[in-house]
Amino acid sequence: MRFSFPQKVLFRHCDPAGIVFFPRYFEMINDCVEAFFDTALDHPFEMLHDTGGVPTAEISARFTAPSRHGDRLDLTLDCSKIGRASLRLDITAECGSETRFVAHSVLVHVGNNGRAACWPPALRTKIENFMQEGT
Repeated sequence: MRFSFPQKVLFRHCDPAGIVFFPRYFEMINDCVEAFFDTALDHPFEMLHDTGGVPTAEISARFTAPSRHGDRLDLTLDCSKIGRASLRLDITAECGSETRFVAHSVLVHVGNNGRAACWPPALRTKIENFMQEGT
């Protein structure tokens, strides 16, 4: 299953040439991840961060075409692998039929002590259910 997150390219995302400044894509990715936890998993970050967090341990992106002010992007998120404390996400941004970037990231669930901790059972079940709905 895929989670879809619409994102209009705003003035704040752009450099003086009017195209998205690449670090802003990482902010869009984080917004998508946060919306995924809130909407698809019904476990918003503010609840998750009461007992720890989910920092990004790894991220990579391939930028395939520029995005410009006013473009309407559709970010789609797939969960491709869940580990004891990790979660691999694949995120693609498209504008119409054109891919703008493809990113891969790994989140790690951490406890209040800042160390990797097993996913809470209820949240793990929600993630696994989300992953199974796409198979």
